[in-house]
Amino acid sequence: MNKKKSTYVPRLKLYYRDQVREALRKQLGYKNINQLPALKKIVINIGLGEAVSDPKVLDTVKQDIARITGQAPVNTKAKRPISNFKIRKGLVIGLKTTLRGDRMYEFFDRFVNIVAPRIRDFRGFSRDSFDGRGCYNLGLTEQTMFPEIEYDKVKKVFGMDIAIVTTAKNDEDALALLEKMGMPFTRKT
Repeated sequence: MNKKKSTYVPRLKLYYRDQVREALRKQLGYKNINQLPALKKIVINIGLGEAVSDPKVLDTVKQDIARITGQAPVNTKAKRPISNFKIRKGLVIGLKTTLRGDRMYEFFDRFVNIVAPRIRDFRGFSRDSFDGRGCYNLGLTEQTMFPEIEYDKVKKVFGMDIAIVTTAKNDEDALALLEKMGMPFTRKT
C-alpha cells in the first residue's frame, strides 16, 4: 500500500520560516541561517503526589493531557524513597510529554494565542524565567484554560510545568525568538 505524505504544515512553522528567521538574522546579526535560534521541543510535566493514595487520578490526568497535547504522556517514577510522603522508589508520581516537530508548533500556537489570554490577571510572562542556556520555563495552575478541556467534565484540577527548549546559545537570543513568535512578555522596567 502506498501511503501519501500529508502536505499540512503548521501555521506557526510557516511564519517562523517565512518571516521570523529573516527578522532574527537582522536583529541578532548572524550571517548563517543555521545559527539562528529555533524551537527544539516543549516538555510538559505534571507532578501528581496524590497518585500515591489514589491511583485513579493518573488515568484522569492522562486523558486530559492526551487531549491537550495530542499524544499520550509517559509515567514519571520516583527516583528515591521519601518516607514522610509514603513514596517508594519506582512509584509513579507524575506524567510527562515531550512535543517535537509539527505537534510542538501547534501546541505553542494554541498556547500563545488561546491559553495565555485566558490566564486570570495575565500581564505577560516573566522575562526572568530563562535558565541561562536559552530555555524558558513556566508553570500553569490549572488545565481548564485549554480549549480542549470541557470545564463541566473536569474531575481533577491539576497544574503543569512547561519547558520551552530552544537552540539559542543564550537567554537574549531565546527571548528575541519567543517574542518574534508571539509570546507575550512583561514590559521592560
